[in-house]
Amino acid sequence: MPGSVTIGHFHPTVTLGHDDADQLAGVLAQLSVLLEGGGPDRLTDDQVSTLCGGEPEHRAELAEWTRQLTRRVHDHL
Repeated sequence: MPGSVTIGHFHPTVTLGHDDADQLAGVLAQLSVLLEGGGPDRLTDDQVSTLCGGEPEHRAELAEWTRQLTRRVHDHL
């Protein structure tokens, strides 16, 4: 289907429309910035802990994952 994104690997394929995939990539990219950046917009350790199932020390891992997933989504647009 033109204008859509299909990602699958050992699990059922997930298909997103182009606009949704583009928006998802933007949200993931912004999340990565909020994880890595400094200043008042940086996610707090408590917020990261919530996102990482109680493991705030996984900030760098989550930031890297969001960067990689952003690239994968963009590569399929």
